[in-house]
Amino acid sequence: MFPMLTRFLNSGQQTTRAARYIGQGFVITLSHANRLPVTIQYPYEKLITSERFRGRIHFEFDKCIACEVCVRVCPIDLPVVDWKLQTDIRKKRLLNYSIDFGICIFCGNCVEYCPTNCLSMSEEYELSTYNRHELNYNQISLGRLPVSIIEDYTIRTISSNLPQLNNV
Repeated sequence: MFPMLTRFLNSGQQTTRAARYIGQGFVITLSHANRLPVTIQYPYEKLITSERFRGRIHFEFDKCIACEVCVRVCPIDLPVVDWKLQTDIRKKRLLNYSIDFGICIFCGNCVEYCPTNCLSMSEEYELSTYNRHELNYNQISLGRLPVSIIEDYTIRTISSNLPQLNNV
């Protein structure tokens, strides 16, 4: 008789434990029901990116000394640096610099280790194209400054630091 009684008590404890877990999940679900929606109407509203956001790489041609540190620290050897040695002054002259953003993993190593700070991460994240060859940026397109989201009057900016939207 005692084994039957202990099995009955164990099943009762398991039932109450299962009901408690279901109740905890239901409480979490109900707490999310009271929150405001955080949907953003993307083309017309954009989030302001955080300060350490790693977007498209910006390149300053005049600062580059063609040391190729960016190529050596890149995990996939991505930046292509063409240079010519000027024998009269024994200095490298940069001819071409390009990065293919279709392959880039945006790790930021090239920006971190650049000795002259000619590379920097911008806040531009809209790099989608219909042709993958358009993602190969040379020094001219890398040197183009991105349009700041804050300065674009056609877009309503939403701060990403806010936990909930107030103007919905």
